[in-house]
Amino acid sequence: MMSKYIRPYFLDPMSRLAHWLHQRGVTPNAVTIAGFVLTLLSTLMLAAGTLFWGGLLLWAASMFDMLDGALARYANQVSKFGAFLDSTLDRYSESITFLGLAFYFSYVPGSQTELFLIFLTLIGSWMVSYTRARAEGLGIECKVGFLQRPERLTILIAGLILGLVLPALWVLAIFTNVTAFQRIYEVYTRIGRVPGGQTSLDK
Repeated sequence: MMSKYIRPYFLDPMSRLAHWLHQRGVTPNAVTIAGFVLTLLSTLMLAAGTLFWGGLLLWAASMFDMLDGALARYANQVSKFGAFLDSTLDRYSESITFLGLAFYFSYVPGSQTELFLIFLTLIGSWMVSYTRARAEGLGIECKVGFLQRPERLTILIAGLILGLVLPALWVLAIFTNVTAFQRIYEVYTRIGRVPGGQTSLDK
């Protein structure tokens, strides 16, 4: 949702950087993997409790997530495997980031709330991704919802850098799951408009 307003500001810088990388023979998949490596380093920093610097490094990793697509389009190297690799590493990146946070908070006294919210957020983010993938398997495009991955990253990074981790986790825990239910409802209503379409709710 937010990404459609924020992303245009990065189009020109990303295009210039994509041109520079293409001239040096860098591939989109290499950028994807580099971003994942940065996320791994960020995870280690979060696990160690250096939340501010971990947040900054996570922000840098998120820039790679935008750059690989820009490079693929610029170099005309868009591929099914590249899209698969990008989506798969996105799921790993989000999961290990929250794993790092969970590891840190597991050693902080009185952090049961943070741990609970982290687990709720993980459940919600997995379901947001699953509902879209399952919908596409049914031939239905499903990108609705408050918190898609760019929004989730933006909120988490802002919380880490600004020292507002608990408020960020509350927002993520609630609205990732709201987004999943938005997608369930979207698929239900769209299937209901298809002749012969039927769901378990119709039976």
